[in-house]
Amino acid sequence: MKTERRREGREERREREKQKEKDEWIPKTILGKKVKGGEISSMNEVIESKLPLIEPQILDYIFPDLEEKMVDFTKTTKVRRAGRQFSFRATVLIGDKKEFLGIGTGKHKEKWPAVRKATRRAKLNLTRIRKGCGSWECTCGTGHSIPFKVKGKASSVKIELMPAPKGTGLVVGNNIKDVFDFVGIRDVWSKTSGSTETKLNFIRATINALSKTTSLKVSDEIKKKVAK
Repeated sequence: MKTERRREGREERREREKQKEKDEWIPKTILGKKVKGGEISSMNEVIESKLPLIEPQILDYIFPDLEEKMVDFTKTTKVRRAGRQFSFRATVLIGDKKEFLGIGTGKHKEKWPAVRKATRRAKLNLTRIRKGCGSWECTCGTGHSIPFKVKGKASSVKIELMPAPKGTGLVVGNNIKDVFDFVGIRDVWSKTSGSTETKLNFIRATINALSKTTSLKVSDEIKKKVAK
């Protein structure tokens, strides 16, 4: 019970800090002023504006219910002349459960500043993911899977994602299921190679593969498989 109360207390403090930061934010860029002024209200408009996204507070206005999760946390050591210097490295995954996904890593001498730094970087690394129904076994036309096969790589980890019919589920490693959950993909097949035990590289390889659903040029036939 005490642990749950402490966790709830931490979450409440974080929400208060976020709201305070949002209220006190004074935008310094053209994009930030347009977002706070209500001229731009969606991430698609931000992308179309082609203005640099360098203020993480912009995402707090566009995505008030953005989901966050710390997917990796380690204690690092650096040897200097004065001795060993310890710090923390945190990796945070964010998503809107629909089409946007981001990941960020931050380092600091203390735990929570490292988490906050990772969250800010994740917001600035937000990527749009294209969903669809690309499996030949399914013709529902909804965005439950990916529209076509994609490959991703991070360090030694390689992953190949393939569209799956509705009801298949996430046939992937447990370390990357959060990635698909944060973008709303419910059915997919995968094929992996390399050191998948390294969780951070596994997640980065998956996001690299998913980002290719929007970066690759597709034919008119594949566009029909993309969920509207």
